[in-house]
Amino acid sequence: MLTATQIRLVQDSWQLVSSISDKAAELFYNRLFEIKPQLQSLFKGDMAVQAGRLMGMIDTAVKGLNNLEAIVPVLQASGARHQGYGVSDEDYDSVGEALLWTLKQGLGERFSPEVEAAWVAVYGVLSSTMKAAANHA
Repeated sequence: MLTATQIRLVQDSWQLVSSISDKAAELFYNRLFEIKPQLQSLFKGDMAVQAGRLMGMIDTAVKGLNNLEAIVPVLQASGARHQGYGVSDEDYDSVGEALLWTLKQGLGERFSPEVEAAWVAVYGVLSSTMKAAANHA
């Protein structure tokens, strides 16, 4: 379960990153395709549109952390969709790695060990919910 402190750290740090969402999305996808180049083939459309979806999904999840029950159906639907695109459980690890790297770039010194640990915890909850839905689909 997430603590109030973890939620606050993630929400506060996300406000800073979301103000540079276009750049953050560019950094994220560049890093993701560097880590796992084969994932690039899963993205067929306009990457600017995809970047907007990614930032919107993260924004929705981060804002909903105080009421996880409300965002679980959204996460489950997203997980099922991603399974249909060919996303594997291991791909979530690459996404998590790229996300943490992007946050570190965007936050600089403000990406403290506490903020990083909070993001790891939050991403663990979000990704496990999505993976469970994908594996059930």
